[in-house]
Amino acid sequence: MDGLELVSFEIISNVGMAKSLAIEAIRECRQGNYTVSKEKLEECNKFMIKAHHSHSELIQKEASGEKVEFSLILMHAEDQMLSAETTMVLANEIVDMYIDLKK
Repeated sequence: MDGLELVSFEIISNVGMAKSLAIEAIRECRQGNYTVSKEKLEECNKFMIKAHHSHSELIQKEASGEKVEFSLILMHAEDQMLSAETTMVLANEIVDMYIDLKK
């Protein structure tokens, strides 16, 4: 496995965890476990940051003149990252809405 594939799978792994945690946060919130829900969202954010760092490394390589080859795996990783980011943003809004309704 070359460096590009490794970084791509690193991104896929981290955003997969982030997306799962975002969904778990919503489920915990629906059960009234607001503190656990917020903790899951914080953990979700940490995984997204790891994915963004991996992605940024590739961008920096290309910006410095190093050719980054097109790869279906990288395209999939970027697609999954966008999907996870959307899920995370919506999960944060849903959890906040549930908490606001409780007040």
